Amino acid sequence: VQLVESGGGLVQPGGSLRLSCAASGFTFRSYVMSWYRQAPGKERELVAVITSAGDSTNYADSVKGRFTISRDNAKNTVALQMNSLKPEDTAVYYCNAQIIQSKDMVVYWGKGTLVTVSL
Repeated sequence: VQLVESGGGLVQPGGSLRLSCAASGFTFRSYVMSWYRQAPGKERELVAVITSAGDSTNYADSVKGRFTISRDNAKNTVALQMNSLKPEDTAVYYCNAQIIQSKDMVVYWGKGTLVTVSL
């Protein structure tokens, strides 16, 4: 199983970045996919989530209206489009896959990609 994030980097406030996560080794289309982030000295937090079919999404209040999560089940990828970035969006962003199988939660994590929002 692999989740490989890409697209992080340094961006100025007000700028945009698009993160991508490439999945392999599991039945991607069956999993709920999410993006989490962890800022220095803070706990990991949920940023955005998308259902397995891609028909419903949800966002943290802090990113609503600025970030958009999407997925392509044919390509086994999930993306996070981030607009109007703020310094407080600086964090390591992690891709997450979850499914409930036989009453057990199966969870996979990527290694993360760093986003730095600064002048």
